[in-house]
Amino acid sequence: MVGFLRGRARRRLSAVVLALLATQLGSLIAPAYACGCGAVVPDTARRVAVAREVSVVRWDGRRERIVMRLTVDGDSGRAAWIMPVPRRADVTLGDPAVFDELDAATAPVHRTRSHFWPQDGDWPLVSGSGRDAGAPPPGVGATPGVGVVGRQKLGPFDVARLTATDPAALGDWLADNGFTLPPRLSGALQPYVARRWEYVAIRLAPETTGAPLRGTLDPLSLSFTADAPVYPMRLSRLARTPQSLGLYVLAAHRMEPASAIGGSRPRVTFAGRITPPRGSPLAGLTAGTPFLTAIGQEFPEPSLIDGDHTLRRTATDTSFQQVIYEDRLRTVAGVPAWLLTVAGTLAALTAAAAVFVVRRTRHGTDAPAVRLALPPTSTSTSTSTNEES
Repeated sequence: MVGFLRGRARRRLSAVVLALLATQLGSLIAPAYACGCGAVVPDTARRVAVAREVSVVRWDGRRERIVMRLTVDGDSGRAAWIMPVPRRADVTLGDPAVFDELDAATAPVHRTRSHFWPQDGDWPLVSGSGRDAGAPPPGVGATPGVGVVGRQKLGPFDVARLTATDPAALGDWLADNGFTLPPRLSGALQPYVARRWEYVAIRLAPETTGAPLRGTLDPLSLSFTADAPVYPMRLSRLARTPQSLGLYVLAAHRMEPASAIGGSRPRVTFAGRITPPRGSPLAGLTAGTPFLTAIGQEFPEPSLIDGDHTLRRTATDTSFQQVIYEDRLRTVAGVPAWLLTVAGTLAALTAAAAVFVVRRTRHGTDAPAVRLALPPTSTSTSTSTNEES
């Protein structure tokens, strides 16, 4: 009986180990092709993931520019990146310094504030835990299938601008260039095909031949005409893990997403007019669009994403900047002010009580004796006089 139980336990353990191995192998060969700004398709049986993406949307009222910088990781030696755009796009390399300037412009302000009474973390309340952001306009008409309307080499990128009215035709183009279009991605592209959007297809490859595609890539800038600024997000619904969006919006006024498109409520982490130094990379983007809005949003369930972000002007251009406060206990010569106040109050009360007792004691000792004054005693003498008649 004992041997039977031991054998049964070994079989269960083996099953668990095999299941874990299958899960790990599946994660290695499953392509992670969804990201907020488009889709990344790796080589067959390879993996590539977008670890971080930062985007800038600039809109001057008639033309939109999207500048994107991706940080990727995986074991694939090359990958294709597909970005849907509403109209014909011009593609150029972006300047990485733009993102450094934006980070500096939107950094939270650190301020110190004092509190009188002790809080958690202050003596004697030390707990041990410490204290340690409408629909897009239709595109231009396109001929059936895939049309390559432009191709160029930008640094490490091989960029092709495509028109497509059939996701299968786009898949054929990817196949001709050594990539496989995942079935789920083909279905997700259908809404863009229906609205006659175009695509920017980019082949990503490391500078060293045969090396895996990893690290932060050079930014790419896409520019196209637009009636309203839009940031493509629909393909993010394919992601299998929660997604985060970080977006800088440059316009003449403060901007906001028209809806949450299936994510949490968008939060503003910065809003205000900025004036970068003349001649800096950011100065070119802010010319005519001086108001910067930094937006953050979380997508706990990417499958709920139901559209692209359309951006609109807010009712007012209210400025906002995050403030991080460092709370400090108010002290006097290194001693907590509350302790001095309490000690002083106790000392004053003690002194007052002592004075009161001393005065009461002296009053009882020095008081004059009380004497009762008795009325004098009087003696009456009666004299009888016998009168004779």
